[in-house]
Amino acid sequence: MQLIPKKLNVSSGGPLIVVLNEKDANELKIHAFDRLKIVNKNKTIYALLDVSSNIPKGKIGLFNETYFKLNTKNKIKVFPSETPKSVRAIKNKLEGKELSKREINLIMNDLRSNELLEVEIAYFVAACYNNKLTDKEVEHLTKATLKEGKKLKLNKKIIADKHCIGGVPNNRTSMIIAPIIAAAGITMPKTSSRSITSPAGTADTMEVLSKISFSTEQMKKIIKKTNACLVWNEGMEVTGADSKLIKIRHPLRLDPAGLMIASILAKKHAVGATHLLLDIPLGKNAKVQTKKEARHLKKRFEKISKILKIKTKVIITPADEPIGNGVGPALEAIDVLRILRREENAPKDLEKKALMMADKIFKLTNTKISAKNILNSGQAYKKFKEIIKAQKGNPNILPENIPLGEYTYNVKAPKKGKIKSIDNRKIATLARLAGAPGNKGAGVYLHKKLKEKVNKRETILTIYAENKEKLNYAKTEIKEIFEIS
Repeated sequence: MQLIPKKLNVSSGGPLIVVLNEKDANELKIHAFDRLKIVNKNKTIYALLDVSSNIPKGKIGLFNETYFKLNTKNKIKVFPSETPKSVRAIKNKLEGKELSKREINLIMNDLRSNELLEVEIAYFVAACYNNKLTDKEVEHLTKATLKEGKKLKLNKKIIADKHCIGGVPNNRTSMIIAPIIAAAGITMPKTSSRSITSPAGTADTMEVLSKISFSTEQMKKIIKKTNACLVWNEGMEVTGADSKLIKIRHPLRLDPAGLMIASILAKKHAVGATHLLLDIPLGKNAKVQTKKEARHLKKRFEKISKILKIKTKVIITPADEPIGNGVGPALEAIDVLRILRREENAPKDLEKKALMMADKIFKLTNTKISAKNILNSGQAYKKFKEIIKAQKGNPNILPENIPLGEYTYNVKAPKKGKIKSIDNRKIATLARLAGAPGNKGAGVYLHKKLKEKVNKRETILTIYAENKEKLNYAKTEIKEIFEIS
């Protein structure tokens, strides 16, 4: 049946929903809450049905989410659709059962072909969160993810990569490490995600300086010019099904360990990584909070890496406070540039961690070079400028030229003393309330770090926002971020 789209200007809050006239629904022999297959030229989506006499016969009412997915005013084809077999598999996981290789393949195949509704994908994410994936399930999921998309074939003996699982604000080591490694002659195709649980991912921060969305062929050209790249992994179309899971995980702020391991290692394998340094930040308010959990996660990463034949070194690093001073895309980009440009006000903790990790990559790849020498010589900054230029950005941009939110608020120390603790989660929440990562210039800047002395009424943190409403909203959440002894 062909029907004329009618935008309803109503949001469903997430699920894809359409509304048919009762007569059209009867003709199709479908009922409310049935599943529909909707085709617009080469685009196919699946949606839930509602029935109403308020919709004229021959038309199909589209909730906002569905309308924007289809993006057309022309007639669209509508067909009844059976519930995919993968939904049964999702239900099994919700019930705590271990999924077979076949069941995981069913889910990933239906994700790729867009046969699963967003609400069904959300249930799968929730199931993986509540009923943790076993090592065998993670192995199957990783391999299933690798069955799709374009792979990056660089024909290099050594292809280095690094990844941080997140959970600590700023920590923008990739943007410092990649140009150091590339300047040493080692290829490093760094693909990164946007934020899932933090105020900014590497992709969000790099987007302040250049474009980040490229096809695999475009990515190859960038790497040929510079020996590295810093791009958004979704843009290169390597793992489409995984991207759909991430889109659901993002608003839910869920990052189940099994999904995370499969997602990370599948992407590393897809770009041809032969050597991988993986960072697990550990801290009271980080994603991983106990040594036991960190060591368990380390073993799981090592196990799956071995199956994929990636030589992997997993490190567990302290995450008792934000790494660097800025939290939010623009503020974090400023930190990175200051380090690469060897400026006096560059954050020393971020620099120290990046150099440590770069040296570990050199050791992993049997490369006898000092990361600090490359940084101090200016080679890393030169290489970073090359990467920015190759990715259609301005290589001559200076830290002071990066725009920040015009609305600011300074948080003062309530008393004289020493910074005893900083709550990572509250810092991240504050930056997100201010507008990060959607508003690039939003975030927070830490003027004081752990163990530093402060005077009463001295500024310890500045909030940046791009509008007054978000600044005022953020201000209401300023409490118990710092402990001063």
